[in-house]
Amino acid sequence: MNSLKTILISIFCLLFANISTAQNNTPAKDTEKTVNLKVKGVTCSGDLKTIAGNVEKLKGVKSCKAEKPGATTRFQVIYNPALVSEKEIQAAIEGTEGCENPDDRPYKVKIK
Repeated sequence: MNSLKTILISIFCLLFANISTAQNNTPAKDTEKTVNLKVKGVTCSGDLKTIAGNVEKLKGVKSCKAEKPGATTRFQVIYNPALVSEKEIQAAIEGTEGCENPDDRPYKVKIK
C-alpha cells in the first residue's frame, strides 16, 4: 500500500511539474510595434542601405525603411518587442560602420 501511495504521489508531482513548465515556456504573444527613429550622420544612400541591413539582421525586426539622407534621416522600424528591444535597435544603428571610414561609427540616434 505504501509503494502504491508513493507511486501515485510521484506521478502527481511529475504531472504538476510538467504543467508548470509548459505554462512558463509559453511564448509571449507575437505583436508588432513600429518605431520612428531620427538618425544623424547619414550622408548617402550607401549609409541608408548599410544601416537598414544591420537593423534587419536583428532577430525580431521585420523591416527597416528609411527616408532620403539628410541632416537627420528618419528610419521606420517594424519589430517584435518580445524578441528585440528599441535599445538594441538603436545600438545596431550606432554600431554600424561608416560608409567612408569603416573604423568610424558616425551615426547617432536622436533620443525623443
